[in-house]
Amino acid sequence: METINLESVAIFKAVVEEGGVVRAAAKLHCVPSNVTKRIRQLEEYLGVRLFRRQGRTLNLSAEGRTLHNYSLRLLRLADEAVHELRTGKAQGTFRLGALESTAGTRLAPILSRYHAEFPGVVVELVTGTTGALIHRVMNFDIEAAFVSEPFTSSELKSAAVFREELVLITSKQTANVQKARDLGRSTIIAFAHGCSYRKRLEEWLGSENVLPERALEFASYQGMIACVAAGTGFAIVPKSVLTTLNAAEKVKQHTLPPHVSANRTHLVWRGEPSLALKGLITLLQTVKKGHIRARRR
Repeated sequence: METINLESVAIFKAVVEEGGVVRAAAKLHCVPSNVTKRIRQLEEYLGVRLFRRQGRTLNLSAEGRTLHNYSLRLLRLADEAVHELRTGKAQGTFRLGALESTAGTRLAPILSRYHAEFPGVVVELVTGTTGALIHRVMNFDIEAAFVSEPFTSSELKSAAVFREELVLITSKQTANVQKARDLGRSTIIAFAHGCSYRKRLEEWLGSENVLPERALEFASYQGMIACVAAGTGFAIVPKSVLTTLNAAEKVKQHTLPPHVSANRTHLVWRGEPSLALKGLITLLQTVKKGHIRARRR
């Protein structure tokens, strides 16, 4: 059975990244007609149009975007296979995602040790909400990500790695909050939709028919905590974040019900892990508070 030609995939990737056939040909040290011919052959083999031509401009089609996502992974895996067979060591770029809280409180010592054990791997770390990170893993934009419960995806493999205690925070002048309805119609302060902590908080509020007056969205815990301390509203955060940011004295902490406060962070990935990802999984197995047991969700 004929399979896709990796050289053609590399030419396609060059056209996408260089923004056109002429620049791709210059990068590949060949004539533009050869590049055009290989793209046409690839389109014939796949039975789809990879580009939509508008005058002199090439725009990726929906099928082209799909192939581009796969091309990044195909070519990386090919390079890794050659390198692993020759040296047995991981190398190259490892794109990893993480929640803002995980990046700020958990990953520094882990990534430092990872770099020491795998000096040939360059880790590119991106942050986002659980929803955004899972979307990027599914599209192979990043190889793996640290995300929080709750989340669902039948196509991902996951492994629980950290336990987090979530707490409700308000201004120091706020009375003790024992139930969701004690918050009244105060303003909820949170990350954008897709944040699993926000989802957990909203489910708790909804269980007691509490509807916040409004929601203010922030992109960092520093901004959220400052806004809460000023008395604007309330938020839910991992207790470890308050410790790391030395913010425990700036706000009032309230204990949440166990089903809300007890949370786990998972490492998720799609498909067969690369050598670089296998190295991270092995390293996480040695972390005292992390215990990995891969499973499907």
